[in-house]
Amino acid sequence: MEITVTEHSEHIAVVTIDNQPKRNAVSRAALIELGETWSRLEAAPYRCLIVTGAGEKAFCSGADISGDLSCDVDTTARLLRGLQKYAVYRKPIVAAINGDAIGGGIELMLSTDIRAAAPHARFGLPEVKWGIYPFGGAALKLVQQVGYVHAMELILTGRLIPAEEAARIGLINRVVPAADLMDWAIETASLIAANSPAAVQAVKEQITTGDYMRNSPREALEQQLGDRVRASPDYAEGISAFIEKRKPNY
Repeated sequence: MEITVTEHSEHIAVVTIDNQPKRNAVSRAALIELGETWSRLEAAPYRCLIVTGAGEKAFCSGADISGDLSCDVDTTARLLRGLQKYAVYRKPIVAAINGDAIGGGIELMLSTDIRAAAPHARFGLPEVKWGIYPFGGAALKLVQQVGYVHAMELILTGRLIPAEEAARIGLINRVVPAADLMDWAIETASLIAANSPAAVQAVKEQITTGDYMRNSPREALEQQLGDRVRASPDYAEGISAFIEKRKPNY
């Protein structure tokens, strides 16, 4: 698993999630590394960042749940820096969704500002199918970004939707041919980088601070609800079913 950073130009850097054998799923170590990467890039002179996945199949298929899944408060705080769940991040991020964005992949995408996807990309939050609470921010951010009914349909059904539907409900800005996706991301980032960094970052800070303040009172409840789900028999059954590639029996 690798988190790579490539400098496209003086003002633009590209962050790539590369774990292609597991459809760019992110381990705990990778999420912690991603959080450290965001911090490092925020302190660097870049004016706009791009995030994408390696290969053509997946942007990010969520958390790699084959390892340790405990989630105490301290561990959670370190992991969620990678998803910018509660962060006020000043630099704009453009997402080039090169393939499926599933579970934590959507939650990572929710921390970005402008998004386009290849036509074959699919989007979904299947956590409830496997007895998992969507702890990476979907239960907080999705309603704000796409509205109540669309958020509830995605979270409660766990179904996958195609890129065109994701664009229709406002989950992404547009669908772009796969061959043109990175060119679109670079062009968009370049337009942003050509503007006043002070003004751009002030605008983003104001908007994300508003989102953070709206979500902050719910942070303790988020931890409580996640702990409750992890303590339930459904959680153990769901994880086992996922690993064994079978339908869970709740």
